[in-house]
Amino acid sequence: MPEPNMPPIHTLRGQRVVLDCDLAALYGVSTKRLNEAVKRNIDRFPSDFRFQLTREENGAVLAQARIQDTQPAEQHALDPNRSQFATGSSRHRDPRFLPFAFTEHGALMAATVLNSTQAVQMSLYVVRSFVRMREELLTTSIVFKRLAQIDKKLLEHDVVLQDVVGKLLPLLNPPPVPSKRRIGFNVGGE
Repeated sequence: MPEPNMPPIHTLRGQRVVLDCDLAALYGVSTKRLNEAVKRNIDRFPSDFRFQLTREENGAVLAQARIQDTQPAEQHALDPNRSQFATGSSRHRDPRFLPFAFTEHGALMAATVLNSTQAVQMSLYVVRSFVRMREELLTTSIVFKRLAQIDKKLLEHDVVLQDVVGKLLPLLNPPPVPSKRRIGFNVGGE
């Protein structure tokens, strides 16, 4: 099976989430069908698995989508046409209904309540997208940790080098010229 585009992952309320319309498109079902299946199994979706966006959060997500829509035309040619999905995408959603956001665990749970072949296959891609993001964050934190260690070492070396330079500078100055004794008969103790 060819790999589909990864769903956009947003950060809302301090969690990485996928919107219901993107998850439904990934699973090959309509947003309405996805939300109906979730409502039938609501006890499997506690608030840390799924939550409804506020109007402000929805506005922020829509603003981000508009920014991404300003990509060059060539990029749009590569993306699937969202209007071809029968999902009621976020652009075509009834404005009275705010979207739901699914966390990693909620997205996986949604795959279990849909009972479609594509949902099972696509749940693997959801897991991989969250795992890939986690790995990238881990890699970034490791790099920052290593940079902090290097910075600390450089500061230690800087102190040692300043000490060495302080000790070497007097050696670079020419030694004082000793006064020469006059040869011959000295009168007056000169």
